[in-house]
Amino acid sequence: MAATGMDKMTSSKRRVAQLAFWSIVVAFAVLALKTLAWWLTGSVALYSDALESIVNVIAAMAAFWAIQVSHKPADRDHQHGHHKAEYFSAVLEGVLIVLAALLIMSEVWSAIQHPKAIEQPGVGLAINGAASAINAVWALLLIRSGRKARSPALVADGHHIMTDVVTSVGVLVGLAAALATGWAILDPLLAFLVALNILWQGWKVIGSSLDGLMDRSVDVDEHLHIRDLISANSKGALEVHDLKTRIAGRATFIEFHMVVDANMTVGESHEICDRIEAALRAEIPSVRVIIHVEPDDEAKLPPGTPAVPFA
Repeated sequence: MAATGMDKMTSSKRRVAQLAFWSIVVAFAVLALKTLAWWLTGSVALYSDALESIVNVIAAMAAFWAIQVSHKPADRDHQHGHHKAEYFSAVLEGVLIVLAALLIMSEVWSAIQHPKAIEQPGVGLAINGAASAINAVWALLLIRSGRKARSPALVADGHHIMTDVVTSVGVLVGLAAALATGWAILDPLLAFLVALNILWQGWKVIGSSLDGLMDRSVDVDEHLHIRDLISANSKGALEVHDLKTRIAGRATFIEFHMVVDANMTVGESHEICDRIEAALRAEIPSVRVIIHVEPDDEAKLPPGTPAVPFA
């Protein structure tokens, strides 16, 4: 079973690395298409869309690097592993998003002062639409795979790309309206709205990543699931208390105190610990478990309480 678990971890690691690599390829392809659409039309809104794609390229490269680092085994200087490296990639992505928004606003100001007509709109919008369709499919794949593999870098990259998709759809609809009405001012105004949306998404990416760097605990549902797993596999223990969790990238760290009879042997208490750890590893990928075994005089609940309650 241990070998099977290791095989699954290796397979997951390989898939995450492959997705991170192909994200770079897809990002370059989408950037080329959106740059072509902007070059053909001269639209400021399409320029803003292409500029965000540059951020996607840099972010995809950063995510690929971070994922490689995060999968490195623990060493003397990083004895708990390198799991948090992915959060740095996500923070960088958030900062780049904000920078892109500021550059877009600068271009918007120039376009408002000197508005100009959109050239070859049909071809440009079609190319941009094709790029957005590619992004939509890839974003959904990254988000789903990233959540399954507990990869913050992939999830952040997927959410950013999906934001790009929503932005692109808004731009396409707005430019169509601008062409139908002949109001050239709609082009830079759309770019301004794109910039505001990008700023908001960048703030969310940065906030989520900083939350991870601050050792955020698992959510309530997973916390209760962990409690249930411990209770179901701790036969022989008297009590469990002070359950604490934290998330570091794809790894989940679990720590708690387990009270046993003071006369129980070390071997017997160790068997209970092994049983609990095996159950947690079977359910939670990349889990790290620390169990503090204590004698019964450390119990927090009164004597006679049903076996293995949580204090």
